Amino acid sequence: MRSFLEIYEVASGVASLVLAHDKLIEAPNWSPCGTYLLVNGGGRLFKVPLEAPRLVPVQTGAALRCNNDHGISPDGTRFIISCHHEGEGSRIYTLPSAGGDPVRVTDLAPSWWHGQSRDGGVMCYVAARGDRRVVDVYTLAPGQPEQRLTKGEGHCDGPDFSPDGSQIYYNCDRDGHAQIWVMAANGSGQRKLFADDYVNWFPHPSPDGRRLVYLAYPPGTLGHPGDLPVALVLCNPLGGDQRRILEFNGGQGTINVPSWSPDGTRFAYMRFAKPE
Repeated sequence: MRSFLEIYEVASGVASLVLAHDKLIEAPNWSPCGTYLLVNGGGRLFKVPLEAPRLVPVQTGAALRCNNDHGISPDGTRFIISCHHEGEGSRIYTLPSAGGDPVRVTDLAPSWWHGQSRDGGVMCYVAARGDRRVVDVYTLAPGQPEQRLTKGEGHCDGPDFSPDGSQIYYNCDRDGHAQIWVMAANGSGQRKLFADDYVNWFPHPSPDGRRLVYLAYPPGTLGHPGDLPVALVLCNPLGGDQRRILEFNGGQGTINVPSWSPDGTRFAYMRFAKPE
């Protein structure tokens, strides 16, 4: 699979290529300092400096089975990763952004990181607990037990905080197929933003709070596979003014995690193509 790391500028509507790679790389994050993107591939993490784009390996110690649910702390000092290296399913860890040994955050597996409050105090993630293995949205604050916000109403995924930390956007299929939902940060007031025939995943609000970008799969898609014709859609935080801004081959790994630039004018994403 060939991978193309690109940046979309909202004002101009122009997409520009940052890096092409002959193997699978996924899920860009944009660093708070604005100088590099963070991606994963082959179980490893890589920085991509925007000044001279290339894959720069991040030393992650024993964490050599990282998946595409990763991020960067708001102050830029730590990476948050989801990794399978302990052999019991994905758990969440942190490590210094300069590289180092992982420190476990979630004791239970599976857990997949997706977002962080702007002050860095609370993370949101999805996890499966108990015998039913239903994937729900959780939050975790330092020194506190994890809080389950959804209760098995359907498969939930892709949670991300609003800029002020008061709301969490996520996708859920409780009404038949995945749509974009929002709730208060304590789990109350859960509601669907809109309804359409597309299978919608991974909503990410812009840092300035003006926009939401999400991934739209074709009607009838099950789960969030890769290698399908998909679209990226922009809308306002209430779900209105929807615009399908890009269409390409993608899906899993395109925008699994927050990827807006710090000023909210651009975002990074991945598209893919099979080798010729």
